[in-house]
Amino acid sequence: MNATDTADLNTMTAASVQANDAEYVDDAEHKIVTFLLGKQTFGISMSALIEIREWEEPTPLPSVPAYIKGVTNLRGHVVPVVGLAERLGWQPSVLHARSCILVVNIGGKHAGFLVDEVADIVSVADSAIQPAPEVEVTETSVIRGLVEIGQRSQESSEQKDLIMVSLLDLEKLSPTRHLDLAA
Repeated sequence: MNATDTADLNTMTAASVQANDAEYVDDAEHKIVTFLLGKQTFGISMSALIEIREWEEPTPLPSVPAYIKGVTNLRGHVVPVVGLAERLGWQPSVLHARSCILVVNIGGKHAGFLVDEVADIVSVADSAIQPAPEVEVTETSVIRGLVEIGQRSQESSEQKDLIMVSLLDLEKLSPTRHLDLAA
């Protein structure tokens, strides 16, 4: 093997390693927390979740949009609580025993989202996430993408039914987004 062959082999090996690294990065897996609003399943990145809290009535605030339920205290920090169904333009969630607040970190700020119930925590490959369809909406879409996941059926813990999960873009759902855009 001469010097040219060795250089070609080194170049091919480096290119192969880069391709494998790119494939690994492109298909990275992320954990998402899935939850229900009515009969629709949504998901958010597990990395944004701070905690899941039982529903407790927040302290109301005057002159805020109707979807802002009020504020609650999270270990000394005031956190706005958003009725997620209302924020999405749906009827308000009906409170029940499984209603809870997902406390999340959005750009260094905390917010709580009222959801009907937490469903599961699942791993999703980046390659499985499909872009949200482009449809005419009054504001920028809050859906980051869609992914089909297996969900345990109620009849059997082994059988899995496929469901479509809408992944939310938390930045676009931020209770202070309109203030951030105006700044």
